[in-house]
Amino acid sequence: MTTATSIYLGDLRIKSTHEASGVEILSDAPVDNCGKGEAFSPTDMVATAFANCMLTILGIYARERGLDIVGTYAKVEKIMTSDPRRILEIKVDVYFPNKEYSSEEKAFLTQKDRSFPVGESIHPSIIKTINYHWE
Repeated sequence: MTTATSIYLGDLRIKSTHEASGVEILSDAPVDNCGKGEAFSPTDMVATAFANCMLTILGIYARERGLDIVGTYAKVEKIMTSDPRRILEIKVDVYFPNKEYSSEEKAFLTQKDRSFPVGESIHPSIIKTINYHWE
């Protein structure tokens, strides 16, 4: 089954449609690579997908434990390199809301050995830096 359909709209812009839901997203080439940077670039989407995957997995584990992490958010920084042009590092800062979490719950939510499917799917040479913060 097809996951998505992408169509080139011209001027380095792509519209992708999620087949199951019909939701659309746009991507543009970044300014530093001949584009306008008016939407996520494909590499922005890779970095953002990693953060979204992290939040999804954390949400699953939190729900299984009865923990409320609604309002948790991630800030993503993507660092590029050249020759070849590629993602060098993805930095993700996860911010948990101001709620009463025990030290055990905090340790559970920030386990360093947790696997995230998107992180496991991207090339192992991409550095993944994750920091957790409590508001």
